[in-house]
Amino acid sequence: MARQGQYEQDARPEQEPQGAPYTQEPQGAPYTQELRAAAAQLARRRFLTGTGAAAALAFAANLPGTGVAYAAAEADARKITENPFTLGVASGDPLPGSVVLWTRLAPKPYEPGSGMPKARVTVRWEVGYDEKFRRLAGRGRAEAHPEFNHAVHIEATGLAPDRVYYYRFRAGNWISPVGRTRTAPARGARNNELRLGVVSCQAYHDGYYTAHRHLAKEDLDVVFHLGDYLYEYPVDAVGGARKYTDRKLPARFNRETVTLEDYRLRYALYKSDPDLQAAHAAHPFIVTWDDHEVENNYADDISENNAPKGEFLLRRAAAYRAYWENQPLRRPQRPNGPDAQLYRRVHFGQLAQFDVLDTRQYRSDQAYGDGWRTPGPESTDPRRTLTGAKQERWLVDGWRSSSALWNVLPQQVTFAERRNATGPGYKLSMDSWDGYPASRERVLKGAEAAGVDNLVVLTGDVHVHYAFDIKRDFRDEKSRTAGVEFVTTSIASGEDGADKPANWGTYMAANPHLKFYNGRRGYVTVTLDREKARADFRTVAKVTKPGAPVITAGSFVSEAGDPGLKPA
Repeated sequence: MARQGQYEQDARPEQEPQGAPYTQEPQGAPYTQELRAAAAQLARRRFLTGTGAAAALAFAANLPGTGVAYAAAEADARKITENPFTLGVASGDPLPGSVVLWTRLAPKPYEPGSGMPKARVTVRWEVGYDEKFRRLAGRGRAEAHPEFNHAVHIEATGLAPDRVYYYRFRAGNWISPVGRTRTAPARGARNNELRLGVVSCQAYHDGYYTAHRHLAKEDLDVVFHLGDYLYEYPVDAVGGARKYTDRKLPARFNRETVTLEDYRLRYALYKSDPDLQAAHAAHPFIVTWDDHEVENNYADDISENNAPKGEFLLRRAAAYRAYWENQPLRRPQRPNGPDAQLYRRVHFGQLAQFDVLDTRQYRSDQAYGDGWRTPGPESTDPRRTLTGAKQERWLVDGWRSSSALWNVLPQQVTFAERRNATGPGYKLSMDSWDGYPASRERVLKGAEAAGVDNLVVLTGDVHVHYAFDIKRDFRDEKSRTAGVEFVTTSIASGEDGADKPANWGTYMAANPHLKFYNGRRGYVTVTLDREKARADFRTVAKVTKPGAPVITAGSFVSEAGDPGLKPA
């Protein structure tokens, strides 16, 4: 039987293309008089009780409270007449003896309700030692509930550490594709190598997921998805830059996501992509969100276009719920109304500790109205935070107790300073850590005080590859190097890109700690061992047409005990 495993937890970038502005309520907008009343209730109550927030959401989104979901009538899975596993399978958040297994039943994924009855359906699952399932490591049953869009989250336990397993699901007479996963090494294991993938930003309408197809073929232990798993912007009938000629997407995708149904359907569109399915089936994923899973550049309860807070919190609640329904996440990450604790800590033996951050839900509003601005008193205000005080304390406390050789920080926005011009007239991105320098300074001081010698920051968001030395004082290029940052480009966002974007020369000259910059699509693989961290920046030349080959555009290493990037 599956049960809960042990788990530790407590801006617009200059390179990013802009979608159509959200200037009016889209077709199907939720802001009826009743919803506005619920939004006002939510705005008042979320600061008093979680129960009040959840109740307001339930009213607004027609969702039952805790316990009601499990009272739904049961449907006979044998009466499902079309393949319910159209969205594939996934695994994630590996522990030494446990991993999350995910699927969602969706015979008609592009329709509201996904072609499923408004009833719970029994799903069987199996974990095997081999892909033929000749010998099983675990099996069980779970119920897919209509209130959770018939998603299934299995926290399979009793597994051996640091081992490959295979898994599948059954619903009635239907069998899912087979997925491959891997558990983490034991907490005290002296493991010598770890290979991971880093991905981010997969705007469906900007191109094909060719990079995911290549990622699926890599020899990796785990993949970190650092946000922008989906985008809220409309997708037209031909799939935007994909320019489909063999299909026509329903008109319901050609509007901005606002309601719970909108977000659920958008996940169905993204997860129907065969290349994304291949990547999920090949590797366990550890996921965190950025902004587009809700709305571009939102900050806590402040929306991009300053919508009333109650209304935005309803939108955030819908987005968070749909995110959890469609990702291989554990029960502690399940949202309560508009709130969810996504930051968490994962250990891979003695070699690496990963502190996964959420830099959206708790941040101060961007200074100077967001965008690229000259830094000043508003952005440098020491009270400003990117993580929130609680998450910041959790991070530093985790470093104090860490015994790992490598302390790795998977998070969303560029950590190192990034000037857009040489000389005194430079500007910085107010959406990145540059817009919250006091927050960054507290984090670096915390790492220094905790004795973190080998800090690696993993970043997404900006649709380009970067490799940075993290300087203790970015105003002095000769100051101590406190760690390194590997920024992955996008899977598809930004369309094809270029090896050297127009500002390549300026950025390389303005930021001496920037060692590599490439503007193609792709991903990063990182290998950690006892001597070094190595990053290989993988790129594809095109995503507007499928099938491009993958190459390694650059490789860099940082030696254990002597941080700083060198060409591999």
